[in-house]
Amino acid sequence: MNHFGILCPAGIGHLNPMCALGNELQRRGHRVTLFGVPDIREKIVSNGIEFYEIGAQDFPPNSLELMSAQMGKLSGLKGLKFGVEAGRKGTLMLFREAPAAIRQAGVNLLIVDQATASGGTIADYLNLPFVTICNTLPFNQEPGVPPTFTHWGYRNIWWAKLRNQVAYQFFNYLTYPIWKVVIKQRQHWKLSHYHDCEDSYSPLAQICQIPKALDFPRARLPSCFHYAGLFRKPLKDEVVSFGNENFSFNWRNEKPLIYANLGTLQNRNWNIFNYIAEACLDIEAQLVISLGNPRADSSSMNFPGAPIVFAFPPHQELINQASLVITHAGSTALNCLSAGVPMVAIPITMDQPGMAARIKHLGASEVITLKQLNHGSALKTAINRVLQLPNYRESAGKMSKILKASGGVRYAADVIEQVSNTRSPVGKI
Repeated sequence: MNHFGILCPAGIGHLNPMCALGNELQRRGHRVTLFGVPDIREKIVSNGIEFYEIGAQDFPPNSLELMSAQMGKLSGLKGLKFGVEAGRKGTLMLFREAPAAIRQAGVNLLIVDQATASGGTIADYLNLPFVTICNTLPFNQEPGVPPTFTHWGYRNIWWAKLRNQVAYQFFNYLTYPIWKVVIKQRQHWKLSHYHDCEDSYSPLAQICQIPKALDFPRARLPSCFHYAGLFRKPLKDEVVSFGNENFSFNWRNEKPLIYANLGTLQNRNWNIFNYIAEACLDIEAQLVISLGNPRADSSSMNFPGAPIVFAFPPHQELINQASLVITHAGSTALNCLSAGVPMVAIPITMDQPGMAARIKHLGASEVITLKQLNHGSALKTAINRVLQLPNYRESAGKMSKILKASGGVRYAADVIEQVSNTRSPVGKI
């Protein structure tokens, strides 16, 4: 039996796949501990994962709610900068508290979210093997692939590659506050120097929860990189829940269902929900809006056309019944593709533009930018196209079959077990 330790951000889009992976490893007889801040203790423990609390001084109870309230109002570059500062603060905390906690827990392999910049350095310091998990789009940089924070499509041409490289330089400049902390800590611990961010990823295995068919063509991934597919607990779609709202489908009628959800972070800009409701006014469909926040008062919302509004409904259940999902193109996009449901994407910040570009490239979605929302006809036109033209649902259906055929959480667990047994790089298995 191995004892695996998990380091990941506290967002539901990271906790859900990590808990599903942890549950699968437990099913195989291993012990799994997630190291995290106080606000997520109950969510982790309720799913049977051992929890080791760290960061209470920097992130006392209710800190995540306050951060989410701020983040939910931001978009574009402002949202990205806010995320970088939160990452810098989290990196400092992990360097200070995680090594002793991991040592005391007796972990013998670390499972590190790619968004946790400190994870590889902590593993090196403790002389532990580690595996990198890409719970969002891969951060791995190469000239032929546009950065995830851009909306650019794939173009195999010289000027696009040059544009991508300039954008990566800008991104590295923007995220330097985090890497400055990492570089300084590696010097303090007398560890080898990182030449670029790729050095922080595991040389043994990097596992991504999107299928290869969803990503843009790549030429420079290491041989230990694995496209595994969606991490899900068998027979259960939602591992971590943030709300206990009473829910039933007694409101459902025979009209097509449009489900609008902006996730659990970028969800406090009510104007976007207003634009969505206005665009659906003359469409023969039933609009359901999720506020993505269990603390929100759904009864106080007064959107045009009186759509059905819930604070935090069962996400996947609504996706499964939907004819169309309007999404920010976060982790919801993968949930939609797994169910074969087409989308209209309204990316807000972080890596959402990159995901929106990929699902559009697949033919499973239309994309509307925040600037286009000011012109109501653009969103309405996109919604009508996706509802009426069968090619969007057909494309989503093809990806659903690919996801179902991929190894998903079981494949990821196979790779992790092989790393723990061999302590050597693991190629495709």
